[in-house]
Parts: sequence; C-alpha cells; structure tokens
Amino acid sequence: MVNRYYKQEMCSFIGEEGQRNISQKHVLIVGMGALGSASAEMLVRAGIGTLTIIDRDYVEWSNLHRQQLYSEADCEEVIPKAVAAKRRLSVINSEVKINEYVMDADTINLPPLLENVDVILDATDNFDIRFILNDLSQKYYIPYIFGSCVASYGMTYTILPGKTPCLHCLLKEIPITGATCDNVGVINPVVQLIATYQVTECMKLLVDDYESMRLNFLSVDLWKNQHYTFRVNKAKRTECLSCGTHPTYPYLQYDSQTKTTVLCGRNTVQLRPHLTTDFSLEMLENKLKRHLTVKRNPFIMTCEYESYRFVFFQDGRVFIHGIDDINKAKKLYYSLLG
Repeated sequence: MVNRYYKQEMCSFIGEEGQRNISQKHVLIVGMGALGSASAEMLVRAGIGTLTIIDRDYVEWSNLHRQQLYSEADCEEVIPKAVAAKRRLSVINSEVKINEYVMDADTINLPPLLENVDVILDATDNFDIRFILNDLSQKYYIPYIFGSCVASYGMTYTILPGKTPCLHCLLKEIPITGATCDNVGVINPVVQLIATYQVTECMKLLVDDYESMRLNFLSVDLWKNQHYTFRVNKAKRTECLSCGTHPTYPYLQYDSQTKTTVLCGRNTVQLRPHLTTDFSLEMLENKLKRHLTVKRNPFIMTCEYESYRFVFFQDGRVFIHGIDDINKAKKLYYSLLG
C-alpha cells in the first residue's frame, strides 16, 4: 500500500480527516528517556506533523533495557539522547519534522518552544520540571499529559486547562510516590503501558475527540496486578495558584528554579554556569588537553579529573560524576577551569 497510514485511517474514530489533523499537529515531548522514547516512536509512526523533543542527558548503558530508540553505538560515542533519538526517528518516518534540543527544560528555555504546540507530553523524571510544565500548560492553555514510571508502577493523567484539575491541585489528593527509577529501578513493560496510555490520549486530542478523553487519574502496578482509577473532578481548586481564579504560576517564578541539580540515584551533580554566549567545546578541549586526557564529539566533551568524570555539554552545562555534594562539585569545577 502506498498510504502508510491506511490501517490507522480504517479506524472509524480517526478516518482520513483525523489523519489529516494528526499530520498538521505539533507535540512537545519533554524528556527522551524511557517514556519519551516510546511515545516519540509511536507518534512518529502515527504520522505526527511536527515533533519537538528536549533532553539534557546523553545515552548510557543502563538506558538500553528500556529506552528503545538507542543503541550500544550511541553509548560508546556518548551521544546526547535528543540527537540519537532524532537520528532514529528520522529513519522511521522521514516525513515528520523533528526539532531536537539538548538542554535543560526550564522556565527560560521552554516558553520559546511552545509556539504552535498542540500537546505537551511529560516524559520527565522529577517533579520540579513537571510543575514547571503544569504552570506553562495553564499559562499558555496547552493540554498537558502527565506520566511517570518506577519499578512496576506507573501513573498518568491528562490535564485540560480550564476544564480539569491541574497537577498542583492534585498534589494533596493523589498518592504520588517520591521514588524514581534511579533509586528503585524500573521494568520495560510498565514504561510501554504508560506510554501507550499517554499517546492514546494525545491522539484523541490531535483528532479533536474530546468526548473519548479519559479524565480520571490512572494508576497501575503490573507486577502486583493492580489497576486503579481515581475520580479527580472535584479536586479542582478555585484558589489554586496554577489554575485557579487568580493564577500566579508559582513554579515559573525565579526563586522556584533549580540552578544546581543533584541527579537522583546517579551520584552526579549538574552545574549550569552563567554564560552569555554558546559554550565552546573546542576552546575548552584546547585548554584542558595540555594536562588531561580529553574525548570530544560534536555535542559533548568528557575528561577525568581527580578521580571524577566531567561531562561538558555545548550549552555550558556540566555533569560531575562521582559526587553528590553541590558545594564540593562547584569547588572541583572552578579548580579545573579557573
């Protein structure tokens, strides 16, 4: 068949008109780990018009059991996830426009990327970023699909600005675990399940089938054979600072932003120095290779310093592996770079 979407169009709830809608829509996925990989591939195969993907990290060996877009070669070459994902997704469907960004998802970087975005899909690994996404969803009136997985447990919820409670409303209503896959692990099947729920809800939005939306909060534990839905329509609060009558979007305020981050479960600190121009990996390589062994590709540079591993990104961020003390990490950084 010449039409690659024929079987999808055969579904009465999509049809040719629905497929045209999908091909004209724009989805933003924040995080290209397990959920992001699975969701991006499904959306690209479904014929999404434009996909924007954001991730701050690079591919590691521990990613491969569940992050389906990546290969051993990506690990060996230390390729940023967003770059590796675009390479693979473009091979799957060359018709889709894919915008990739290797950077932090924060209150500075995200707003410029929201223009013409129809759905925000959450594939992050921490609630700092999720609450930022929640506030941006409310401020710019863009549907936001929350998702999370740890061990064999997963949860997802679709937020429609002006209609449903937001994530801020639900904070005290839903048993949201503080565990992450970095400290309790995760199995691949639950990732695929939650991504499937997220993408299905996303496709309903893309074809404008609001009547079929699942408005309950979904929680599953595959290993324990548990499946729960929570009715949350009464959780919406008029005094909510994110979606209430007089919103202030608290998680978009400067004081709420994380400037230095300890990457949970990885014994790693991320530093984000203030830079006025693009960070030059070539210049940094020329400086450090005089006394250190340095490895560099077009996106990342790595080196070993005092038994710690430094990973520098093009936007100036640096991961310092082997440490979870922020103050000590800063001292190491300035000791190395001056």
